[in-house]
Amino acid sequence: MAATEPPPGAERFIPDGAHSLDDLKRAAPGCRGCELYADATQVVFGRGDAKAKIVMVGEQPGDIEDQKGFPFVGPAGHLLRRAVDAAGIEVPEIYLTNAVKHFRFVQRGQRRIHQTPEQQHIVACRPWLVSEFALLRPRVVVVLGATAAKALLGPSFRVTRQRGQVLPWPDAAQNPDDFRVAPIEGGVEVPPAKLVATIHPSAVLRADDQDLAFNGLVDDLKVVAATARR
Repeated sequence: MAATEPPPGAERFIPDGAHSLDDLKRAAPGCRGCELYADATQVVFGRGDAKAKIVMVGEQPGDIEDQKGFPFVGPAGHLLRRAVDAAGIEVPEIYLTNAVKHFRFVQRGQRRIHQTPEQQHIVACRPWLVSEFALLRPRVVVVLGATAAKALLGPSFRVTRQRGQVLPWPDAAQNPDDFRVAPIEGGVEVPPAKLVATIHPSAVLRADDQDLAFNGLVDDLKVVAATARR
């Protein structure tokens, strides 16, 4: 692939007529929508109940997630679990996923150092996220960090400016390729989810004052908890 050629994208690897998240999960290992699959150990798909009230979208799997095949099972995931507990959110209420499904890294000796996905990776992987949302029924979507914000809300959105606020779901006029939720039984559509943006838990681990950063994350998740219960 030429350096200037954009990735082909994931669209052609998504099964037609997928009726469940399991259908998507089974197809995801075959994705060749961008070059990240070549170096990653495996694809890391979302996990949780399709009827979860809260969907949390992060950036990409980390080193441990890449090895184990599940999102948010490394240090950032353990911190997120602590924050979720502190905010009073029940784990079965949550579906966890990432904007990019393969681990992007640079090898340095025996270590694999995280690299932030580029916009082309976000765009290439976006069809998986769109397909997940087509089968999900959340009341609240939590945007964890800048990469997830770019995937759902576009490159101009700034988490630091609007974190912890309850935002409306982007409408089709703002985003023609809008994320949609599945109709419930009887064909009645679920009302659009609300959005709450916050920092990625890995940002807490990097913070100079981790207690302050952690408390800020918990405060944002308390807004999520209250919104999900309305």
